Amino acid sequence: MEISGAQILVKALEDEGVETAFGLPGGTVIPMFDALYDSKIKHILVRHEQAAAHAADGFSRVGDKVGVCMATSGPGATNLVTGIATAGMDSSPMVAITGQVASAAIGTDAFQEAFILGISMPVVKHSMQVRSASDIPQILRDAFYIASTGRPGPVVVDLPVDVQKAPGEYRRPAGSCLGFPGYSPVLPEDFGKLDEAARAIRDAKRPVLIAGNGVNVSRAFDALRAFSEELCIPVATSLLGKGAISDRHPNRIGMMGMHGIAAANRAITNADVIIAVGSRFSDRSTGKLAEFARDARVIHIDIDSAEIRKNVDASVWLIGDASKALGLLIEAAKGHDMSDRKSWMGRIQAFAAAEPLARKAEDGAVHPWQILEAMDEVLKGEAVVATEVGQHQMWAAQYHRALHPRRFVTSGGLGTMGFGIPASIGAHYAAPGLPVVCIAGDGSAMMNIQELDTYARYDMPIKVFVFDNNCLGMVKQWQELFYGERYSNTVYSRRPDFVKIAHGMGVEAFLVDDPAMIKSGIERAVKTPGPALVHFVIPMADNVFPMVPAGESLESMLL
Repeated sequence: MEISGAQILVKALEDEGVETAFGLPGGTVIPMFDALYDSKIKHILVRHEQAAAHAADGFSRVGDKVGVCMATSGPGATNLVTGIATAGMDSSPMVAITGQVASAAIGTDAFQEAFILGISMPVVKHSMQVRSASDIPQILRDAFYIASTGRPGPVVVDLPVDVQKAPGEYRRPAGSCLGFPGYSPVLPEDFGKLDEAARAIRDAKRPVLIAGNGVNVSRAFDALRAFSEELCIPVATSLLGKGAISDRHPNRIGMMGMHGIAAANRAITNADVIIAVGSRFSDRSTGKLAEFARDARVIHIDIDSAEIRKNVDASVWLIGDASKALGLLIEAAKGHDMSDRKSWMGRIQAFAAAEPLARKAEDGAVHPWQILEAMDEVLKGEAVVATEVGQHQMWAAQYHRALHPRRFVTSGGLGTMGFGIPASIGAHYAAPGLPVVCIAGDGSAMMNIQELDTYARYDMPIKVFVFDNNCLGMVKQWQELFYGERYSNTVYSRRPDFVKIAHGMGVEAFLVDDPAMIKSGIERAVKTPGPALVHFVIPMADNVFPMVPAGESLESMLL
């Protein structure tokens, strides 16, 4: 029996286990959305296509499934690109389905035509355009398989409108990637240096584990914790590695890098062996590469061989699944000197005691650390916390205690303002039983603030905490420190009324500008049925420290 291409698409999505998708309809996807009308798939209608991509990204980061977003051709598809690029940089599995003008019109500059395959090519794992309705099931199977296997990433599937309307037969695919003989979901393993790595770890007196995003992506957190405990090795995390080990674990020393915890940066600087798991060694993590852990031997564990020696010249590497590599290393590296490790742990604790995070409180203002610590006290560390990008993001990474993996959702590689509010939508649908909080700055909150209406329409119990310092804080901080306090286009001349904006969107909201109101304000938001926004007014003068100036070494921290 023949059905339309759009109906085949929806059936193929159902067979891939898709229960939730995010998107916005338009001219070339009317057939697709008409087919969704009869489907059990819950489609979340957002207010902007970029939000659909970020929501799909947040969904995949918190849950166990590929995120799905949909948009029409032309501007609908191009509006997805920032979200696709964000997912690509942070290795999030996503399938973005775009409409396209009719096949015969492709290349004619037809109304709302855009070459989305070419536009997105540098930021996707793969992209495909469907030419026949009957090909849709296999192409969808391949798209989900490619997105979710190996090193995950986004895949674009482009569907011309005539293909959506055309009749075809639905045939369940016989397998995955039958038309992609060059693609292997299992990347080649290389554990040939296992014994060399084990010897280096066994002999190390000052080892440090670095947990990168790959630990969370591959769900290697149990293996990481076991490795740290068994071999008595402290753990620093990248921004995206946060949560890979509980922030209350005694071996955890905190986030490293430009705005990392001083003790973590000191530990890395003084280490004799670094074991990096699932880390890209980004510039924000390493500081000046020539001086990164210059006295340490670097052991790099990653599933993607392209990352080995790309940034840091590791002398030993293991290529493969992180859990497997760590499990093999635990057995091979036993026999270390426990007294050396305990002495090293004590030295790191001394670093932490000497250079703690600032907790200014004497001026009667509302400070970010107070909000974040009160949030953890109220929610007992059990919430999913999504962030926008900027100073508030770094404060959240520093002060919020992530007790569980895959519950700190933030844009790392691309640093996308506008990510947090829609990503929290995806987080809510991936973990509907957990509280979800979005930490936002006043600048980045305005990037996708229209999605408060999406919160309200679906009665999502998401809580948004806006840290409002009436400026683009991170850029202003750089201008203050490195550009002679020349605040070019970073200080706002007026402050939006976030309470009124939220009320206009159907979201309960209130203002907190007194430190005595912080905890009660958070409790009120948490107890509010459905969505709520708390507008916290914080000092413009508050900056994020520690800070490593761009291009400087980790030991050049400004405190």
